[in-house]
Parts: sequence; structure tokens; C-alpha cells
Amino acid sequence: MNQTFTVTGMTCGHCEKAVTRALKQVDPQAEVQIDRAQNRVQVQSTQPREALAHAIAEEGYAVAD
Repeated sequence: MNQTFTVTGMTCGHCEKAVTRALKQVDPQAEVQIDRAQNRVQVQSTQPREALAHAIAEEGYAVAD
């Protein structure tokens, strides 16, 4: 299932890696695409949306939806 999140606070490549790593801890098979300029994170995963959003938030980034 493809899920899109609006994530604020990502300012650099390290931020992108941190978000990707957090999502892959929830679902190692997840495909993650990040568009930092648009504050958008797309995740192809079978995991619940809430679990993925929680993983992003735990890294210190705000998830708007």
C-alpha cells in the first residue's frame, strides 16, 4: 500500500536517512521516497499508517497527516 505523509523538519540528507532508517525498522521491505522540498514522504509498505507515522515522529519530525 502506498502511503504519503507530510513531514516537516527535514533539512538535509542526514534527515532523509534518519526517516528512511526509522521506516525500515518498522518494515524492512518498505520502499521510501522523500521529497524534502515538498515535505513529502512516500512509503510503499504493508504496515499500518499509524506505525509508520509513529516511527517518523520518534525521530523528531512532525507528521502533519
